[in-house]
Amino acid sequence: MVDWVPSFLRERTCTLLFQRSPNVSSPVSVGTPQRSPISPLLFLLFVSPLHMSIPKGLMVCYVDNFSITVASPSDKGNIRRLQSLFNTIAARGRGIGGSFSVPKTELIHWRTPSQRSPPSMAPMELDGHLFQPSKVVRWLGYWFTPALNTTHHFRHRLSLAQAISSFVKRLSSPGAGVRPFRCHRVANGLLLPILTYESDLLTLNPSALRGMDSFWHRVQRWTTNNFYTTPTSILSREACLPPVVSYYRYRRRLAALREACAPSYANPASARLPQSFPSLSLFRAQHRSRHLTIGLSSVSLPLSWKTKTPSSPIRNHLPVDALADLPLPL
Repeated sequence: MVDWVPSFLRERTCTLLFQRSPNVSSPVSVGTPQRSPISPLLFLLFVSPLHMSIPKGLMVCYVDNFSITVASPSDKGNIRRLQSLFNTIAARGRGIGGSFSVPKTELIHWRTPSQRSPPSMAPMELDGHLFQPSKVVRWLGYWFTPALNTTHHFRHRLSLAQAISSFVKRLSSPGAGVRPFRCHRVANGLLLPILTYESDLLTLNPSALRGMDSFWHRVQRWTTNNFYTTPTSILSREACLPPVVSYYRYRRRLAALREACAPSYANPASARLPQSFPSLSLFRAQHRSRHLTIGLSSVSLPLSWKTKTPSSPIRNHLPVDALADLPLPL
């Protein structure tokens, strides 16, 4: 295996393809081949020394993006901890020949709902760069605010979906262009995921829901080529596209089911469930809900709600089958 990896990475070439290109190969001595399933695995092995557990904190990484969250009674205490953790992870990075792009760093201070003090404006210094706290931070498609209000996030998702929709509509003018079933596939496979991204974890407020609902009605009319006088209650059935409200509830129930069936060592949210939650090997889900837990370890599946609680240990168990039945009407 060790011999195979250098062989996989050495003696690679790159050729630029464009009109009248000279078709000359140039050697590539850095990086890994794109679109190869081995490349992300090798990168994860490479950055594994940078991952560390943080007391009263959390480090989350997505490929080469690192996020560190800490909590303490004061904002100044948080800043001191963040600066110390950055120095530690930067030293580890130098140990493996890597470095961080410090100017791309963003800082945000969060407060609990009970805190009435104004938002902190305390800055943070890293390698001579001063970072003022931002009012909005974007990370992996989320838009976070100091008050953890979801309005900003869903406003961005709505504007992004509207921009994509206006571009896609050029492909199909009324009565011509792309066929209706193609429009349905575009709406269901492209616009709906963009519009409802992370709606299973973030709570929709009424104002955001009204805007998303209004936009989705326009998408349904475009899919079916119906008149604007067609009642909105009929559009969902004609277009075979679920209403935003129903789809939002469906996403939240599936997220709850994934959390209930995930082992605690694989899902940080599952690790925060109470001790009374069933997670031992003697708890199982019934076969009719087994397809919802494909890929999970068999020793981590919850107990069916119809099964009697064992005498030892005595635990409360979640109605997993009842939860699995909730998304079926969609």
